[in-house]
Amino acid sequence: MIKHSRKPSKSRYGLPPGALIHVGERKIEEVEISFIDYDGQTINEERIEHIQETARFRETHTVSWININGLHEIGVLENIGKIFDIHSLVLEDILNTQQRPKIESYEGYLHMVLKMLDYNVDSMEIVSEQVSVILKNNLLLSFQERPGDVLDPIRERLKKGLGKLRKSGADYLAYAIVDAIVDRYFYILEMLGERIEVLEEALLADPSKDSVKEIYTLKRQLITLRHAVWPLREAVNSLRKGESELVQEGTLIFFGDLHDHIIQVIDTVENYREMVAGLLDLYLSSVSNRMNEVMKVLTVIATFFIPLTFIAGIYGMNFEFMPELGWKWSYPVLWVIMIIIAGFMASWFRKKKWL
Repeated sequence: MIKHSRKPSKSRYGLPPGALIHVGERKIEEVEISFIDYDGQTINEERIEHIQETARFRETHTVSWININGLHEIGVLENIGKIFDIHSLVLEDILNTQQRPKIESYEGYLHMVLKMLDYNVDSMEIVSEQVSVILKNNLLLSFQERPGDVLDPIRERLKKGLGKLRKSGADYLAYAIVDAIVDRYFYILEMLGERIEVLEEALLADPSKDSVKEIYTLKRQLITLRHAVWPLREAVNSLRKGESELVQEGTLIFFGDLHDHIIQVIDTVENYREMVAGLLDLYLSSVSNRMNEVMKVLTVIATFFIPLTFIAGIYGMNFEFMPELGWKWSYPVLWVIMIIIAGFMASWFRKKKWL
């Protein structure tokens, strides 16, 4: 099952383009702003109390990563837009958590919209969160709905100086964020794959109505995953072709590898969707086979009693002149005849492999 907000989304009908309104669920109480500023030798991490403090990162020689958790305070987004010269349409997309994943190029920066998915093992639900990323020279802004995410390993790598992050620019940091989100898709697919295998065995052993509910739950979760990853294919493909000046030549090869990973996720999602569709057919076949077995047993029982009922029906008629009624051994002879008929039919059914 996929977690959705029960609160109705705020309507945007009738509003002018670029009007700032939060569309989605408020997932934290207070907006949290943090930044990591680093280069090859040093790193500095702080919490920011006032959004105006971020102005000092507009022009730096180091790489600055500013992260905003919580999208419900419109004033914070307005100030971010003024400080870093971000178009109102981009801010509108950031506030609308129902956006389709995409990568758009503006003058001086790139805007990315991603769906960060996670899997709750206890409830077997896919939890979705929208992440927006703005990439500028030596600066990356990320906007999330809540803290705690798949980006924590990136922060740890930055602190420990592992890999290429500290030695590369903001474009490589943007790649690392998208790559971490896509890698989580593989984990979710692994969990869904295990559920599909268990469900397949259950359908073969004992299909039930709960199995049908599980099939449709898996189907919806795969659709959610498909909607998250499909639009990224062309978006990342445009970056790996070097269509943006903000992505350095040395980073293009990594976006090429990321594009391959996205294709793998898409292929796996499509395979799983076919398997889930096959599970529904398997359920219907299993139920049909079970019904056929029941009908087979009932038919065999009924067939056994047809000739016996016929004989009993004849001698159950109240006619006065029936020759056999006066015979001394009529009753036991009739039982022997019926047993012989039943035995012959049973032998015939076994020969035909109906029993």
